[in-house]
Amino acid sequence: MHQYHIVSRIAIYLLAGVMITFGILHFMNARDLVVYIPDYVPGGILWVNIVGVAFILGGISFILNRWVKMAGYLLAAILFVFVIVIHLPNYLNAGNGETRTMALINILNDLAIAGFALHLAAGAHHQKLHLEDSD
Repeated sequence: MHQYHIVSRIAIYLLAGVMITFGILHFMNARDLVVYIPDYVPGGILWVNIVGVAFILGGISFILNRWVKMAGYLLAAILFVFVIVIHLPNYLNAGNGETRTMALINILNDLAIAGFALHLAAGAHHQKLHLEDSD
């Protein structure tokens, strides 16, 4: 049982690192990312920055093992919104095969991360690193 918990924490730290990196990239590339926000969504670049903050705070939450349930569910919700509002329309309206393939990769990527976030949120009642054999 000892290795299971250590491997789980490593996986959580990997996710946290990815989310913090995505958050930083949202700030560094805000002008490039704003073009993906549909025209009917008001706020423009503000949403890019809000998502950047959300990704960073979610990653910090996973590292500190605090508010994991809320952070996991909110991260999954944001990613599902991305799939529905951004990636799926890009996939359906792609002008060429390469763009369509990239949109599909983004859909699968966000769904995979959302699945991991849901798994973390569902198991958040075990937020501490337990090394007992009774777990």
